[in-house]
Amino acid sequence: MISRRTCLTAPLALVACDRLASAQPAPGPIAAPLKTIVPAPFGATGMTWQLDQPDWIAAVRRHCSQLTPEWEQKMERTLGAGFTYDFEPSDRVVAFARDNGLRVHGHTVIWYSQGGEVFNDATVPRARFAAEYDRYISTFVGRYRGQMAGWDVVNEPVAEDGNGLRECHWSRALGMDGYMVRAFEQAKAADPDATLFLNEYNLENIPAKGATFLKLVERLLKLGAPIGGIGTQSHLDIEIPAGQITSFMRDAASLGLPIHVSELDFPMQRDGRRPDLRSMTEKRAQQVARVGELAEAFALLPERQRYAFTTWGLRDIDSWLVREGRSKDSPLLLDAEGRGNPAYQAVVGAFGRAGA
Repeated sequence: MISRRTCLTAPLALVACDRLASAQPAPGPIAAPLKTIVPAPFGATGMTWQLDQPDWIAAVRRHCSQLTPEWEQKMERTLGAGFTYDFEPSDRVVAFARDNGLRVHGHTVIWYSQGGEVFNDATVPRARFAAEYDRYISTFVGRYRGQMAGWDVVNEPVAEDGNGLRECHWSRALGMDGYMVRAFEQAKAADPDATLFLNEYNLENIPAKGATFLKLVERLLKLGAPIGGIGTQSHLDIEIPAGQITSFMRDAASLGLPIHVSELDFPMQRDGRRPDLRSMTEKRAQQVARVGELAEAFALLPERQRYAFTTWGLRDIDSWLVREGRSKDSPLLLDAEGRGNPAYQAVVGAFGRAGA
């Protein structure tokens, strides 16, 4: 191998270096717009700091027909001490989407992991707890009445292993099913034309969790909750068995509700709790197989049940996983320059086969 030092010191070696450079494959073309390939609105996430990045804006305009605020609508940002509200960052993302012809999916109204510092069931009287709960939902959702395609009204209510539901400050004050029914009722009154979702992760990865989630949807519907759709986050474990994704999607479709692949990503790196001896070739093969399976299962849904297909970030560099330290991972469909990776090609192939 010719070293960089040799190239800098020997004229003949410079020729060799040029030949080596010209032998490298040229970068692939910029990927065809995903919004023209996916048989439903194609979405990604956006944050306020990205609204000032021309390359991100260009990529979103090229590929997306829907945008989800990644953080700006979470309660840790919108709710302050003493039940004060701040929707300015949310307003910016929604305005950007509107100005660029994108529909918006709201994320998220009620989440077990947020709001406990203000909605403290140990210090806030029960009557005020319920009243402030209702006021927050009606104020937040009502602020964007008629502007949102849908909302993640309740996020991640199922226990991690699928054995029952998560206990949280909401359930302790308003009841395990009660806080969810109430949230959907308040959201429906505030924005009656939006599709209201129950959203959860690991539904494909852990079959027991998927089954518990679908039973919860059925129970809440019987209790009168105006649930309009199922959100499966699809943070895929690429090592799950073949067919597991298809099985969950088939079971979910049997409820007849629109389905949102709401937060898709598919990291190749493991979480570090176990050694990873897989080759890059093996990781890519697993990734391509699972992403292709998801895309094909989604494409085979009836058209009325294909709400949207959303990735959590648009390019690899936009991924929360990469921002948190997995710099060598490739968990999304596009690289930093907007070129399609093997997972992108798997999505194109799957949607092409389903539409043939």
